[in-house]
Amino acid sequence: MTGPDPDVEAVPDYAAKARLDGRVVAVLGAGAGMGRQSAHALAQLGARVACVDREGELAAKVAAEVGGTAVEADVTRRAEVERVLREASRLGPVTGLVDIVGVALLGPLFDADDERWDRQFDLVVRHAFLALQVFGRSFAATGGGSMVFVGSISGHTHAGGETVYGAAKAALHRLVESAGRELGPRGVRANVVAPGFTRTPRLDAMLSEQQWRQVGAGIPRGFAGVPAEIASVVAFLLAESSSYVNGQVLTVDGGMSGSIPVPF
Repeated sequence: MTGPDPDVEAVPDYAAKARLDGRVVAVLGAGAGMGRQSAHALAQLGARVACVDREGELAAKVAAEVGGTAVEADVTRRAEVERVLREASRLGPVTGLVDIVGVALLGPLFDADDERWDRQFDLVVRHAFLALQVFGRSFAATGGGSMVFVGSISGHTHAGGETVYGAAKAALHRLVESAGRELGPRGVRANVVAPGFTRTPRLDAMLSEQQWRQVGAGIPRGFAGVPAEIASVVAFLLAESSSYVNGQVLTVDGGMSGSIPVPF
């Protein structure tokens, strides 16, 4: 592998390093929230985007918004992840992956049965394992690429009802950290974005404005994040601007790590 220009006085084209012109990126979980915003961010920076979602109508809607292609798939199944790579490759050589799949199944530890444990780890970890293998192998064989996974601050802190979910997110973080170190010598970067409280459409429908104000009061920035802020970090980690960032968990939470404000 070749590194950056060894001339330490050389000034790169920083604007070009932030661009994704000509890159093909698959976004898993593109149908709403952080996934939809990530698809828009990448497309605005010049990428061709394969919008992947378990719900085909949502994938098609976002693909139409960003001029991409829609793929309906259940990415907890290996054959489906392999199919996603094939379909995304119709846009050109795939060099980027964003994986935003994951739903929290909350509740007390003693109420969690084997089925819920398995389902939570399928929804958070299994698809990431499959994506790292399928896309990582392809990237390593074709000159490299970058993979970004969305974790959570629940993977390194705790809130009520999140024992199983937090364990799954912690496993995701360690999986990606280790994969980045293993695949880095082959030109493949893998990183995690760990959001804090974020006003996704699902959470926005659950909480009142008063509850969101209570959440914001516990965050040093004074407010909960929105999906666009997470998408901005996803775009940075895919671009050459972050070429020396690998095997990391980047927390994006307005400074709230260490305690989670629970408004109910």
